[in-house]
This record gives sequence, C-alpha cells and structure tokens, in this order.
Amino acid sequence: MPNPVRPLAEGLALIFDMDGVLVDSNPAHREAWAAFNRRYGIETTEEMHQRMYGRRNDAILRDFYGDDLPSEEIINRGAAKEALYREMIQSGAGDVLVAGVRDFLEYYREAPKALATNAEPENVDFVLERFRLRPWFQAIVGGHQVQNPKPHPEVYLRASDLLGVAPANCIVFEDSYSGVQAGLAAGMRVIGIRTTHDNLPGTAIAVDNFESGDLRRWLGQQSRVS
Repeated sequence: MPNPVRPLAEGLALIFDMDGVLVDSNPAHREAWAAFNRRYGIETTEEMHQRMYGRRNDAILRDFYGDDLPSEEIINRGAAKEALYREMIQSGAGDVLVAGVRDFLEYYREAPKALATNAEPENVDFVLERFRLRPWFQAIVGGHQVQNPKPHPEVYLRASDLLGVAPANCIVFEDSYSGVQAGLAAGMRVIGIRTTHDNLPGTAIAVDNFESGDLRRWLGQQSRVS
C-alpha cells in the first residue's frame, strides 16, 4: 500500500502508554477491580472506576482501602487483582488491541519507540507476549522502575533517556488524564487516544484509534526541535 503521508521526521521518537492505548483493556480492568473488591465487601462505584484510570496499583489500593493498609498487603492485594485480570483475559474477557495499532507500528517501524506505563510488570510482560508487541519497542519502562508514577513525568523522561531522544522530540500517546499530565510535564507532545475519555485537555490532537488519517497527517507535519 503506498504511503499516504510523509513518514515521521528523523530525530523524533514515539512513546506509548499501554492500557487504553495499545490494548483496550480498561473494561477488563473495571471488571477485575469490581470482582476483587467484592472479596472485601466493597461495591465498586463508577466514581471509583474513574479514579482508577491511569494510576499505579499502590495509589488505587490506598484510595479504595485507606492509607493505613500495610505496604506488604498493598503488594499482595495488587498482585491478586492483576492475577484475576490476567485470568479474565486468558478466558477471552475482551482485552483486544486498539484498532489499527499493529499496522501503525509497522508503518512507523523506522522510528524509535518506547513503552512507558504505570502497569504492573507482570501485566506488561503478559500484554507484550500475548499480542506479540515486544519487538516493536527499543525501550520499556514500567511504573515500578521509577520512584514517581504518572502523573509525575519521571516514567516518560526515563523512556526518553533510554531512547537517546530529547523530551521535546518525543511524541506521547495517552488515554488518561494523569498520563496526559505526565507527558506534558515531561515537555513532550501528547496525542490523545479516546478509548477512556472523550475529552483529553492538553493534547495536540485526539483520535479514536490508530486508523485515523488525521493522526498520520499530523505526525507527518511534525519537525525535530534543535
């Protein structure tokens, strides 16, 4: 198929969040949190689900269960919830690639690419292996490889450093408010993927998925900052 737009300019890099960007996993995460919280007599409200998006598990668990939950218990409960999530995915509970993502990665195969996520390490490995995505990424940074998770910019700055590309020349793909905040705080250009929220303030462009022609045209207009 002929290239419809100019490819990414040399010197630019692409950095992707995982949940809600590469995989439309938030419905499965919602189901897993609801089932897990019922074990402790908690019914998960829509407000709780909304607070969950884009956050690391330790912050979610302290929100749901209180700040006095011991650190060891946070680790154990987080691991149990994510095991439940992966069981749901293995049984076909709806975790699928966001439309167009595989063709998009192939189209921009020459561009440096990183994965930067708050997700648990086991989930990162699970998604990359299940959907055969690992070869596309030259750098992978998980939420527990940094001291400060999103919305702090550390995870994106770490990815930028590993790629050897200045933050101003990195383009971030995000679906959550906290992720957008992290990308902007890192001094990067941010693209919104509307799997989780219809409106993502601060993004340069927001699209439904990676099949968007507007997305490729916008990327083709971007230039390297000296």
